[in-house]
Amino acid sequence: MTIDFQAVLERIAAEMTPLAGRSGTVASYIPALARVPAAHFGLALRTREGLEASAGDANVPFSIQSISKLFTLTLAMRRMGDDLWERIGREPSGNPFNSLVQLEYEQGKPRNPFINAGAIAIADRLLGHGETKAELLQLMSDLCDEPIEFDAEVAASEASTGYRNFALANFMKSFGKLDNDVDDVLDFYFHQCAIRMSCLQLARAAGFLCRDGAHPQDGRGEVTSERHARRINALMLTCGTYDAAGDVAFSIGLPCKSGVGGGIVAVVPDQLTLCVWSPALDASGNSYLGMLALERFAASTGLSIF
Repeated sequence: MTIDFQAVLERIAAEMTPLAGRSGTVASYIPALARVPAAHFGLALRTREGLEASAGDANVPFSIQSISKLFTLTLAMRRMGDDLWERIGREPSGNPFNSLVQLEYEQGKPRNPFINAGAIAIADRLLGHGETKAELLQLMSDLCDEPIEFDAEVAASEASTGYRNFALANFMKSFGKLDNDVDDVLDFYFHQCAIRMSCLQLARAAGFLCRDGAHPQDGRGEVTSERHARRINALMLTCGTYDAAGDVAFSIGLPCKSGVGGGIVAVVPDQLTLCVWSPALDASGNSYLGMLALERFAASTGLSIF
C-alpha cells in the first residue's frame, strides 16, 4: 500500500493546530524558551528514498534541546565504540531527566545517554577526543545539507540558569567521571542544546537512523555503522522520551527523541524519519501535542516497529 504522506500530515496539522497552546506549558525554567509562543505546530518527514512532506510550521526553526543528544551520541559512538559505555549506562532512568538522586546512588555514572547527566558525560568524552562545537555544527549542516547555527541567546540563557546541570556535572566530577573542566564541558553541552533547526531540517538530519547508518544525502557515505544505528534506535525507544518512554512505546510504537524546546524526532526503521514541533510540554517534558500527533500518525499509517 502506498501512503500519501503529504495528505496524512496535512490532516494531522489541521486537527492539531487549533489545539496548539491550549494544553501544556512551555519550558519556563529557560528564559529564552519561555518567550516562545505556545501556538506553534509543525511536522515534517523524509523517507529513506528522499521523499519529503510537511505541514504547519515545519520550516520555523526552534531550539532542538535534547534532540541534539542523538547526534552527540552518534559522534561519541563513532569515536569510541563500545568503550563509551564504561561511564554511561543504557537503562531507562524512571526519574526526571535532570534528577540528581540516581546519580548519587550510582556513584556518578549516568543511567543512559539521553538524560542530562548522560549527555554531559558524552560532551566530556567528545571534548577529550578533540571534538569541537564547530565540528558538531558542521555535522548538523552536512546531514541536512543547509547551514545550521547555534542560538546564542538560548545558550547564554541556559548557562545563566543551568544550576541543576552545574550540580550534575560537579557531582560527576567529584566521582572522577568527568575528565575535562566542568565549565568547558557545560559550554559544549549548553551550545548543543541551543542548536536551531526546523522540523524539516531535523527530519533530514536524522535520516541516517532509517537508512542503517547511511548518510541521508546519497553519495556521502556512512554517518555511522549499521550496528550503531540499530543501537541508537533501541536507546531512543527505551530512553528517548524521559520517564515517559514506556507509555510512548505503548501508544506510538516508534523510537523517539524529544527535547524541551517542543520538538520530537521519530524513526520508522528502513522507511522514514519524522519530526513534530509544538512548544507546550506535558508533565514529563515532552511536547503535549507532539505526542498526540505522533500517535495519530502511527494510527493512520499503521507504521510501527511492533
